[in-house]
Amino acid sequence: MEPRIVSATEWQKSLAEMLIREKELTRAHDALAAMRRRMPWTAVRKEYRFYGPDGSVTLRDLFAGRRQLIVYRAFMDPGVSGWPEHGCVGCSLMADHVPDLSHLHARDTTFVYVSRGSQADIARIKTRMGWTIPWFTMLDSEDGFFDTDFDVDEWHGTNAFIRHPDTDEVYRTYFVNNRGDEAFVGTWNLLDITALGRQETWEDSPPGYPQTPPYEWWQHHDRYDQAAREANQTDN
Repeated sequence: MEPRIVSATEWQKSLAEMLIREKELTRAHDALAAMRRRMPWTAVRKEYRFYGPDGSVTLRDLFAGRRQLIVYRAFMDPGVSGWPEHGCVGCSLMADHVPDLSHLHARDTTFVYVSRGSQADIARIKTRMGWTIPWFTMLDSEDGFFDTDFDVDEWHGTNAFIRHPDTDEVYRTYFVNNRGDEAFVGTWNLLDITALGRQETWEDSPPGYPQTPPYEWWQHHDRYDQAAREANQTDN
C-alpha cells in the first residue's frame, strides 16, 4: 500500500477535479428523484392487517393520520440467524441508522418497520438495541400476505405508499431493495469518503488496500467487542 503523496496545491487540484464528478452525480440524483415523483400510483385493494403495541391495525392505520407512509420490511423473524437474541444483522444495521422521525412527520410522512416476529420479541430486541422505531408484526390474512404481495417475503425492501386526499384510498408509489437501500445507511456514505473506503473485496481499490468479504465483518452493534475478542482468541 503506497499512496500517492503530493503537495497541498496538487491535492487541491485533484479535489477540484473530483468535485466536478460529484456535482454530476448530485444532479443525476436530483433527476432520479424527479422521476420518482412522477411514478404512476397503483391502488392497494386488500385489507392487510398488522399487530402493534396497541393491538390489531390495518395498512391505512399505519399512516397514523399522515398522507404518506414508508414501510421497511425487516427480518426480525423466528428462524433468522441470531434469533431470539437478535434478528437479521443487515436489517439491524439499517435500524441503527433510522433518524429522528419528527423530521419526516413534519413533511406529513410516517415511517415504520414490519416483521414476522411477535410484538413481545420485537419489543425485547428494540430495548436491547436501543431502537425506538414504530414496529409492527405482519399478520396472515385470507385476503393476502403483505410481504408476498409487496416483494419482501424473501428479502428486505422498502415500500412507499400515499393516501388520496379526497377518497382516502391507499396507493403504492415506490419500491426499493438490494443495494438501493444503501442510501438509508449513513455508515456507507461516511466510509465512501475515506481513503480506504468500505474495505470490501468488491470495491475497486489500489493494490494492497485492506479488504475483507462483504457482510462477513458486519455485527450487531452490541457484538463488535465480543467478535473482536473471539477473533483474537482464534488467532492465538
